[in-house]
Amino acid sequence: MNIIKLISLLMTIPLIRGHFGYRKSDQHKWTQKFKSCGGKLQSPVSISSLKSIPLPLPALEMIGYHDYLPGTLHLKNNGHSVAMSLHNDARSKRLPYIFGATLPDNEEYQVDHLHFHWGAKNSRGSEHTLDGVRYPMEMHIVHRNKAYSNLSDALNHENGLVVLGIFFQLQEENNKLLHPILNDLKEVQWMNNETRLSIPITLASLLPRNTDVFYVYKGSLTTPPCNEVVTWMIFSTPVPISLKQLNWFRSLHNKDEKMLVDNYRKLQDLRMRKVYVRRLNSYSVRNYNGTIFNVTNLTWFWQ
Repeated sequence: MNIIKLISLLMTIPLIRGHFGYRKSDQHKWTQKFKSCGGKLQSPVSISSLKSIPLPLPALEMIGYHDYLPGTLHLKNNGHSVAMSLHNDARSKRLPYIFGATLPDNEEYQVDHLHFHWGAKNSRGSEHTLDGVRYPMEMHIVHRNKAYSNLSDALNHENGLVVLGIFFQLQEENNKLLHPILNDLKEVQWMNNETRLSIPITLASLLPRNTDVFYVYKGSLTTPPCNEVVTWMIFSTPVPISLKQLNWFRSLHNKDEKMLVDNYRKLQDLRMRKVYVRRLNSYSVRNYNGTIFNVTNLTWFWQ
């Protein structure tokens, strides 16, 4: 295997390590196998719009998000979720990446994969909550710091990952933009089933219409090994999905051939962490003399 293929393979290593369950009794045991799951910067958390600190932060720049993703795209049921990974076999084209917002000027984060969390009922499923609301599904777009050669390396550094969190909200009609993923979902009904995505897709088509407002905090992976290496950016505007489309996710099966549902982690204690919200209202702009806020000295914890 040549070095380019090896790097491409390493980039698609899933975050999940080993078997674990999502029942309350199972989640309580995560720390026995994965010590980081008992850390002080764990995710997900409950986000309050009133308690978050509003700042006129720079925009989150998303490069390549409107282009069709290059290379071969794979959907896989890993028994805990369904993930779409990017096999960058189109070397002439760069993978999408992000920078800006609260990220240091010299750091760019390249997309690695995305996956979903959903519930058995419409009143639950998302991992984060916003103002006490738990949405029926949440998508995570995982980005790796380009300073690190692969995902495993990034997991060892506190600035290793940025994850974009997107809520889904029920509506009557189907969301046609989800069709490229849903079209092949039937091919991964069982654990370890994997298929190529048959329809091209852009990451922008999976985002909410309004990406100007988002919440930011320092946290962790929401699955074992729970490394505390994630800058979370949670969009406040949800993406629409119909009940029929959501039920396609609920038709997947896990390791025990039971329905793969309620694959979300319980809320974790925010402790002394700060949550910022990008909000460009007249008050926040006036507070900073009409200039875009300088994130260089941003503090992430209450003293």
